[in-house]
Amino acid sequence: MNTDTLDRAQATTKPIPFDAAKLDALMDDAGIDVLLVTSKHNVQYLLGGYRFFFFDYMDAIGTSRYLPIVLYRRGRPEEAAYIGYSLEVYEQELGKFWPPTVKTSTRAIADAIALAVEHIGRLSGAIKRIGVEAAFIPADADAALRKALPQCEIVEALFPLERLRAQKTPAELTLLRQASEKVVESMLATIKAVTPGMTKIELIDRLRREEVSRGLTFEYCLHTAGTSLNRAPSDQVFKAGDIMSIDSGGNYHGYIGDLCRMGILGEPDAELEDLLGVIDAIQQAARKPIRRGARGGDIFDAAEALLQNSPHRKYVDFMAHGMGLITHEAPRLATTRAYSGYDADRALESNMIVSIETTMHHPRRGFIKLEDTVAVTEDGWQAFGDMGRGWNRAGT
Repeated sequence: MNTDTLDRAQATTKPIPFDAAKLDALMDDAGIDVLLVTSKHNVQYLLGGYRFFFFDYMDAIGTSRYLPIVLYRRGRPEEAAYIGYSLEVYEQELGKFWPPTVKTSTRAIADAIALAVEHIGRLSGAIKRIGVEAAFIPADADAALRKALPQCEIVEALFPLERLRAQKTPAELTLLRQASEKVVESMLATIKAVTPGMTKIELIDRLRREEVSRGLTFEYCLHTAGTSLNRAPSDQVFKAGDIMSIDSGGNYHGYIGDLCRMGILGEPDAELEDLLGVIDAIQQAARKPIRRGARGGDIFDAAEALLQNSPHRKYVDFMAHGMGLITHEAPRLATTRAYSGYDADRALESNMIVSIETTMHHPRRGFIKLEDTVAVTEDGWQAFGDMGRGWNRAGT
């Protein structure tokens, strides 16, 4: 096994970049002795914002893949370890890692799991339950882990890791605000550049350049043109009078700005003004109950109170979900997605982030949507990137 191992027996002198006491308590509630973390977002969180640039875009290498691992033992941060790729030894030389033990290897998964097992085997006392991220550990890594440690129970660790990230730090809030502002600024600049004859693909290319020029990593763009409800890239051409929705995710130092704004090639008529006004009213109503201690489901209830009596009810959808390093993280508010609405009947906590989105699939006028990012505060809420929420004129 070709490895470069950097071990220190003493407790780390670097500050731990997360609330270790909170993580210990969450692990204790879940009965987890050791965390074996392999998702990029949770590795980044536990390492205080670090993400290895070499594999930032793609994980595949040779016949395997890059598999970073953070090992954390409950109550003993001095026994934490980071296992990465051989090129990360340069990052270690720059002092990027707080765990006292750093191990690197060139053979991707095979060595990464072997090094993880070796480290766990050196820990004193009984290790009975190891928490993994089932959706983010490859099948061969999972099989190798279970074979090497048959005496240990391998359990799901998604919940404690998600709850650890639920309340954002001041630094995280700053990054989320910047991500949101940069995404909206990019959208508004793109809308201004749209002229008759431009295609949807050309709009996306322009948005990508605008986001990258502002320091974002472009992730996606869902957008429509005219009365079409299709949000995929295509050669559809914009015509005078067309409306457009731009729903884009831009990543800023790992944190997602995910918002939607509307544009128009011309001037909106009274009906379009009214329809966007309906969407905006629902968005504003959903914000009103947000504050620390409020029931999470009150956000949906406030939106539904307007929707129930609306003549547009049958083609308007409302959604609210958590945001951060990934989209649809805690607080989990929805009950109609591939996850339970765990937080719907629980109190919101300050510094949680909620994405609020109202979508209209109008049968004649097309796709109209607003999506906003809101931070929970002690006595209310604060919106990030909260500009350009009306009809933005294209070609100006």
